[in-house]
Amino acid sequence: MCHGLGTSVSKELCHPGVRMCSALQPELCCGWVRAHSTEPGAFSVVMQISHCAVNIGTDMLELDCHLTKDEQVVVSHDENLKRSTGVDVNISDLKYSELPPYLCKLDVTFQKESHSEGKDNRIPLLKEVFEAFPQTPVNIDIKMNNNVLIRKVSELVSQYKREHLTVWGNANYEVVSKCLKENADIPIIFCLQRVLLLLGLFYTGLLPFIPFKEEFLEIPMPSIILKLKEPEKMSRSQKFIIWLADTLLMRKALFDHLTARGIQVYIWVLNEEQEYKRAFDLGATGVMTDYPTKLKEFLHNYPV
Repeated sequence: MCHGLGTSVSKELCHPGVRMCSALQPELCCGWVRAHSTEPGAFSVVMQISHCAVNIGTDMLELDCHLTKDEQVVVSHDENLKRSTGVDVNISDLKYSELPPYLCKLDVTFQKESHSEGKDNRIPLLKEVFEAFPQTPVNIDIKMNNNVLIRKVSELVSQYKREHLTVWGNANYEVVSKCLKENADIPIIFCLQRVLLLLGLFYTGLLPFIPFKEEFLEIPMPSIILKLKEPEKMSRSQKFIIWLADTLLMRKALFDHLTARGIQVYIWVLNEEQEYKRAFDLGATGVMTDYPTKLKEFLHNYPV
């Protein structure tokens, strides 16, 4: 058991900009434990988290990237650093050397009343992650619609010869389109607009006849919102919307069809055993989690 991923209920956690993903059969993406490190942390913390996650069997790291004023690509979930550093400043307004350190203790977004802790609080560069984990698949979320950021990430992926180990994109259609245009050798994810199109085609029966350039579907499990918020404070309409979204998205027939077409399906961010079980029972390729050890232990006992 590796306990170097921060401190929370299960003594491991990810950092701001890095999550872990796991699945049933690792490869650039086949059946996985994906580690999510997009929660606040720092270089040595990120590296400590990532090393620990990889050592226990995490199959992919999920990174969120931004660009500094001097055009350095950094791993951070937030553009504004107030939540993670206590300083109300944007990453794009500062040179890399001017970035404030992360706070020593940070809340975990997808787990109530949990937090991540670390000692060295420097915000890491994407290239440092590539150098430390040359053989580990990485999912990159391009957090800003910025041509220079997209170009810089593409250059780094090419420089480290990671096209076969990298997936990139964003929920924004324009960002994903730019990624594809910049470097078609790097697989892309479905953006929100294309997810809605995918669902429309699925429910009208037209999906089998429409080709897709995307190779990865990465979606949330809507029902976990009820865990993160206080259900008694939610209106009936809010609960209905969550139920409807969950019913439409979490479909085994959809996941099985996409898998048969070579499109991998990942669900985020799941931290409880019942959530893991539901995702894999539905046919998901992998799960993104803040607790890779917990997920690996679940997969050890999960009937394939």
